[in-house]
Amino acid sequence: MFRRCYNVHIMNTTFLIALCLYLLIFIAVAVMDRRQVESFRDYVTAGKKQGSSAVTMTLLATVIGASSTIGVADTVNKIGFPGIWWLLFGSIGLILQSLFLSEKIRATGADTLPDLAGITVGKGAETLLALVIVISWIGVIAGQLAAMNSLLSFALGKSNRMISLIVSLVVILYTMLGGQLSVVRTDRIQLLIILAGMILAFVYLYFVKGNTAAIPVELINESYRPVNWFTQLFVIGGVYFLGPDILSRNFISRNEKTAKRSALMAGLIFAAFALVITMIGMWVRGNITSDELKDSGALMYVIGLLPGWASVLILFALLSAILSSTDTCIINASAIFVKDILKKDSVRLTRITVGVIGILAVILVNIGRGDIMNLLTNAYSIYTPGVIFPLLVAILVSGKRKLRKPVWFAAVIGGGLVGLLNSYFPKFLPGIGVPAAVMPYITLIGMGISLLLALFSIGERKTA
Repeated sequence: MFRRCYNVHIMNTTFLIALCLYLLIFIAVAVMDRRQVESFRDYVTAGKKQGSSAVTMTLLATVIGASSTIGVADTVNKIGFPGIWWLLFGSIGLILQSLFLSEKIRATGADTLPDLAGITVGKGAETLLALVIVISWIGVIAGQLAAMNSLLSFALGKSNRMISLIVSLVVILYTMLGGQLSVVRTDRIQLLIILAGMILAFVYLYFVKGNTAAIPVELINESYRPVNWFTQLFVIGGVYFLGPDILSRNFISRNEKTAKRSALMAGLIFAAFALVITMIGMWVRGNITSDELKDSGALMYVIGLLPGWASVLILFALLSAILSSTDTCIINASAIFVKDILKKDSVRLTRITVGVIGILAVILVNIGRGDIMNLLTNAYSIYTPGVIFPLLVAILVSGKRKLRKPVWFAAVIGGGLVGLLNSYFPKFLPGIGVPAAVMPYITLIGMGISLLLALFSIGERKTA
C-alpha cells in the first residue's frame, strides 16, 4: 500500500513539473511572437505567410481535439467500430474542401469565415454568420476546457479547480499575447506530442499487452444506424468542410496552392489517425469489462496500463490535443467578434475579446454545462444546418450570379433555428406537434430547408 501511494505521489510530482515546463514554453513563445505583431492581419492570420508544412500541422492540431481523442475512444468503446465515422467524416470534409473549395476561398483574401460571407454575399451576411459562430463557439471552447478539467483531475488523482483554472488562464494568456502566430507555433509542438502519444498507446496495447479479442470491422450496427450515419455525414463532415476553425488555416496560408495542398495532406493523415484512435477504443472494448472500466474513460484506462514515463507522455498528448483546439477556437471567435461584429481591425480589442470569451467559457464549464460531446454536438447542430449550404452556394456562384439576399438570409436563419430548437429546446418541437418518428431526422430536415432556400436565392447572371 505504501509503495502504491509512493508511486502515485512520484507520478503526480513528475506530471506537475512537466506541466509547468510545458506551459512556460508556450508563454515564452507568445512573448517572442508578440514583437512580430504589427497589424491586425498579423495577429489574426499570422500575416498570411505560412507554408504547407506549418498549415498542415496546425490544421491537424486544430482538428485533433477532445472529441477526436477522448470522445471518439469512449464512443468506440460503447458502440464499436462505427465510432470511427466521426473522424472519417472529418477526413472526407477536409479532402472535399481541398478538391473543390480551398483555392477559391484563399483567392478571396478573406481574414475570417464571416468576412468570406461578406465578400461573397454582403455585409449583412458577415454580421449574421459572425453572431451564429461566436455564440455557438463559446460552447465549443467550454467543451474543450471541460475535457481538460477531467484530464487534469485524472492525472492528479483528484479534482483541483485551482490548477485547472491556472492552465485555462495560461492558454488564454499566450493566445492573447501572440495571437494566431503563437497558436501556429505551439500547434506544431503539440501535434508531435499528440502523434507520439497515440501511436505509443496503440503499439503498447497490440504489441506488448496483446489483443485477446476479435475486432469486428462493421460500419453500421444496432447502436449506429443509417440515420446516425447520414446525420453525422452532414453535421460533422460539414464542420470540417466549411467550419470557421478549419477555414482559419486556409486564411493563414501563403497562397492558393498551399491552402489546397495542406487541406489534402491533413485529410489523408487524419484518416490514418482515425484508425489508430478507433483501434485503441476497440482494444478496450474487447479486453476490458465494464466492471473493470467502471467510470473511467477508455483512454484514461489505457493510461493506467502503461509504464510511468509512457503514462505521462499520453497525458500530455491528450492535453496537447485539447489545448491545440482550444486556443484556435478562442482566437478565431475573438477575431470574428471584433472584425465582423464590431467592424474594427484592432489588435487591442481582439486581445481583450480573447480574455472575455475565454473567461465566459471557463464560467460555463464551472456551472456544470461542460459535457464534452454534447457541447460540441449542440454547437455543430446549430452551425451546420444554418451555415454550410448557404455559404457553399455563395462561394460557388460568387462573381457569376447575383443572390436574392432576403432568401439567402432566410436559409441561414431557418436552418440554424431548426438546429437551435432541436439541440437546446428538445421539448419544443414535439410540443407543437412534430411526430416522434420525425425527431431523429430534424437536423437533416433543417439542412434540407437551408439547402432549398439557398438554391432558391440564386438569381440572374451578372453582366460583364
